[in-house]
Amino acid sequence: MDIFAKCYEPSLAGELKEKGVYPYFHALQSRQDVEVMMEGKRRIMLGSNNYLGLTTDPVVVEAGIRALEKYGTGCSGSRFLNGTLEMHLELEDALAKFLRKPGVVTFGTGFQSNVGIISALVGRHDYVICDRENHASIYAGCQMSYGKMLRYRHSDMAELERILQKIDGKNGVLIVTDGVFSMGGDIARLPEICALAEQYGARVMVDDAHGLGVLGEGGRGTASYFGLEDKVDVYMGTFSKSLASLGGYMAASAEVAEFVRHASRPFIFSASIPPANCATALAALHMLERHPELPERLRSLSMYARKGMTERGLTIRPSALEAPTPIIPIYTYETYRTLQAAAEIYDRGVYVNPTLPPATPEGEALLRTSYMATHTEALLDEAMDIIGEVMAHV
Repeated sequence: MDIFAKCYEPSLAGELKEKGVYPYFHALQSRQDVEVMMEGKRRIMLGSNNYLGLTTDPVVVEAGIRALEKYGTGCSGSRFLNGTLEMHLELEDALAKFLRKPGVVTFGTGFQSNVGIISALVGRHDYVICDRENHASIYAGCQMSYGKMLRYRHSDMAELERILQKIDGKNGVLIVTDGVFSMGGDIARLPEICALAEQYGARVMVDDAHGLGVLGEGGRGTASYFGLEDKVDVYMGTFSKSLASLGGYMAASAEVAEFVRHASRPFIFSASIPPANCATALAALHMLERHPELPERLRSLSMYARKGMTERGLTIRPSALEAPTPIIPIYTYETYRTLQAAAEIYDRGVYVNPTLPPATPEGEALLRTSYMATHTEALLDEAMDIIGEVMAHV
């Protein structure tokens, strides 16, 4: 049998293209901002993870330009060999101080960070326990590790405890959870997770890709939000959201970071973060440090949007209704209705992300909307009016 045979079979993507509701790969013709030019038309952007709006900040942009001029376009090697710049070390040191963890390792992407951390830490006789709504990169890391993966229903602490009770105390256990869940916008039940981890001798890792710059003191993330910085053993994060760049990191004890640095295959065998990406992430981090009002503004706008969506009769996923995060999922339930709604909303000048199974449970398709600290209430009102009008008849 030809291994490529499946590539020529009829596909869902092809069917959606024929029906005119294929929602992916719309091409931007401008910067990633609150308003963009996309396929020749102005659109209000409600689908970006640029939470602090720093991708267009002049200071951040200038930092990238200076790095290009000084270091060139790339490092052409692994951090292990010729690919470590002084700036990489500066970024890791700045993150360690900001996150109050002594050991930081940076990776090429956020996805690579989860794969690199989990595959290094979880060995042959270890267990890794995941929330079912964790990000795909966490599952990829679990699959690449030599340990056994177990899953619990979303935020179901009773099931998590039942799983922990069945594991022999001789085995190592790592509980991995999103801090802010990327599709639902709700926050992990971190106090209960940490308490269970302490009770059963497990370690805790939080994927804070959507928590950094959003929650906690000065935007330090989910553990800070709950006052649990000393209880979470490993933070993972990304530079492609609040820090307006590309790359990722882990923050942990110095010993754990040093182990991962020498055991993580994705870290060892990948080229290092390009100079411009490193410089812009560092500049964005300094902006966050100097402007703690940015996460506050983001939370204020997010709550404004939640209130506005509800007033317009839209159904927000209950777990995200009160969460102070910039991710607001609007239930559309059925797949084709979701695609129809997203296409019409897009045609009328607003970009949102349709989210379908298996990224959501069956029958819980939704429109994922997300917000930036640089949005204005007027822009949000314009966008919410359009979404409300479309959803009233689709």
